[in-house]
Amino acid sequence: MQTASKKVINGWAMYDWGNSAYNLVITSTIFPAYFEAIAVDDKNVSKSTVTFLGREFENTALYNYALAFAMLIVAVMSPLLSSIADYKGNKKKFLNFFLTMGSLACASMFFFEKDTLWLGITSIIIACVGFWGSQVFYNSFLPEIAAPEDRDRVSARGFAFGYVGSVLLQLICFVFVFKPELIGGDENSTVQFRLCFLLVGIWWWGFGQFALKRMPKPIAAGSGAEQKSILSLGYKELQKVWNQVKQMPRLKRFLLSFFFYNMGVQTVMLVAALYGKGELEIPTDNLIVAILIIQLIAIPGAFAISWMSSKIGNIKTLMLLVLLWIALCFVAYYLPKGGIYEFYALGAAVGFIMGGIQSLSRSTHAKLMPETKDTASFFSFYDVTEKLAAVVGIFSFGFITELTGSQRSSVMALAVFFAIGFLLLIYTNAAKTKTE
Repeated sequence: MQTASKKVINGWAMYDWGNSAYNLVITSTIFPAYFEAIAVDDKNVSKSTVTFLGREFENTALYNYALAFAMLIVAVMSPLLSSIADYKGNKKKFLNFFLTMGSLACASMFFFEKDTLWLGITSIIIACVGFWGSQVFYNSFLPEIAAPEDRDRVSARGFAFGYVGSVLLQLICFVFVFKPELIGGDENSTVQFRLCFLLVGIWWWGFGQFALKRMPKPIAAGSGAEQKSILSLGYKELQKVWNQVKQMPRLKRFLLSFFFYNMGVQTVMLVAALYGKGELEIPTDNLIVAILIIQLIAIPGAFAISWMSSKIGNIKTLMLLVLLWIALCFVAYYLPKGGIYEFYALGAAVGFIMGGIQSLSRSTHAKLMPETKDTASFFSFYDVTEKLAAVVGIFSFGFITELTGSQRSSVMALAVFFAIGFLLLIYTNAAKTKTE
């Protein structure tokens, strides 16, 4: 096959530009801080306890439970939805459905205040399902628009667009957060934060529509001749893909290694700010700077690692990256409290390999896939692996922190996940299959 035109490639990448605003503003920076401040019953009694559905929770734990629940929903439903989309050739419609649902949920967070906790929790879950639900369909376009030799580069372009777009909207949001008087607010108001959530919804939906218009029309894998129900067709397609995966040792081993090292990657993405704030006592303003450093450094990192993979191969590059992750876990463990510049340096290192390992993992999966029309179904396995890894990683991080009383112990547990992933990558590299 031939790689699609630059117009199509850039159009596809613009979806990353749009939806990455959710990942940065809602998942990593402004919304978690807003939720922690708002979701409190009585600050005079406890600064972190909140009642939901008749039970008391630590507000950060409630937030993590909501995300884990949403990811489980995606993990359960994405194989069925993606296989149906492959059979019918309508994955653009599924992508549009999930991006619209997610962006509306983000916009609805504008109405989330202290007395509407139920709305905040519901919006968190729906937005998360929308984001991750759309990703399996977005990712599945990669093997349709890029030839095998170009998939690393095209995948890296998508992540780079995502980092640029999300940082741009984050900077716009910072104007309102730090200058609330521009919209009639003050330091005691919440409108400046809630407006950011509304902007994320508009940004995501608008650029999502732009991207959809430029993505190619998917080719249906099914003939349309069968008269079975759509559900049975979906399961039939899923079973067919699983039977193929079982006959592809390298792809099967790669997904297993990806599960373990991705536990660490996804957990770092979600708890980096909490670790800096709670364990290292980094001031909030400096945390924001560190997160922006991570986003900006990730852009050249994605392209540099794509270049490296072209020289030494995907699996060997991933092995090197996972070894670096293990080293960074040890660095994070020994960082001193209040070490702002040390935290900046750690953030820069994390950012450089963060974008690269995500981009390269996606393109490696695309390369190891067979030539097939069932691209969404194949990516559903990748998507389920990613979501389950995130659930296990986040739960383990919280459980070990409660057990030991220190997030530093949890960081070392992440090093163990990375180490297992590294050993499984060696096992993957030993399997014989088509070359990269």
